[in-house]
Amino acid sequence: MNMKKQQTVEYDQAKSYSIAEAIDLTKKLSKTKFDSSVEAHFKLGIDAKKGEQQVRVAVPLPHGTGKTIKIAAFVTPAKEKETLAAGADFVGGEELIAEIKKTEKTDFQVAVAEPAMMKTLAQIAKILGTRGLMPSPKNETVTLDPAKAVQALKKGKVSLKNDDSGNVHVAIGKISFDAPKLTENFQAILDALKKAKPASSKGIYLKNITITSTMGPGIKVAA
Repeated sequence: MNMKKQQTVEYDQAKSYSIAEAIDLTKKLSKTKFDSSVEAHFKLGIDAKKGEQQVRVAVPLPHGTGKTIKIAAFVTPAKEKETLAAGADFVGGEELIAEIKKTEKTDFQVAVAEPAMMKTLAQIAKILGTRGLMPSPKNETVTLDPAKAVQALKKGKVSLKNDDSGNVHVAIGKISFDAPKLTENFQAILDALKKAKPASSKGIYLKNITITSTMGPGIKVAA
C-alpha cells in the first residue's frame, strides 16, 4: 500500500510576512475539503468608544468575495422594478417592513434603502440594528439609486466597520482564488482603511494585520 507523505509547510507565528508570502502560506496551510473563505483581520489604533474615531467605509473588491449574498431593498413603488432587476432578493416598502416587524425574520445579509423609506424603516430599526443590518449613508446603503447599490453589492462591494475592540474583520475571497486576485482584494481593503483613518487617531494606526483561512492559522502581514 502506497502512502503519500504529506508535505509540511513551515511558518513562523511571530514573523510578519509580505502580503504575497502571507497569501501563499494561507493557501498552502488550508486543509479543509470545502472552498474556505480567506479573511483579513486588522487591529486599528483607535479609541472605539469615541464616535469620531469610528471607522466605516464601503469598498468595491476588484474580484468579489466569492460569496453569494442576499439583499433586501426598502424602496418606494417607483423604484421596485429596477431594483428587483438589479438583483435584489427582497424588494418592497411598507408591506415588507410590516412583514419583518411581525415575523422578525431577516433572511438576508445586507439591506439597502432609499432615504424616503428611512422614517418608515424606524419601525424595525431595533430588529435590523441588533443584527448589523440597518442601512446607513456611511456605508452607502442609504441611497437615491438603490438599483446601483444592489449591483455593486452583488459584484462584491463590502462594508467595513470596526468592532468594540477596534478590530475590522473582512472576507477577501476564497482559497480557490489565485494569489493575484486575493492580493488585489487585500490591497483594496488596506488602501480604503488607510484613507479612512480618523483625524483624531494618534500613534500607530495599523497595529496588527493577519490573514487566515477557515480553520487555518493566522499569518501576520507587514503593514
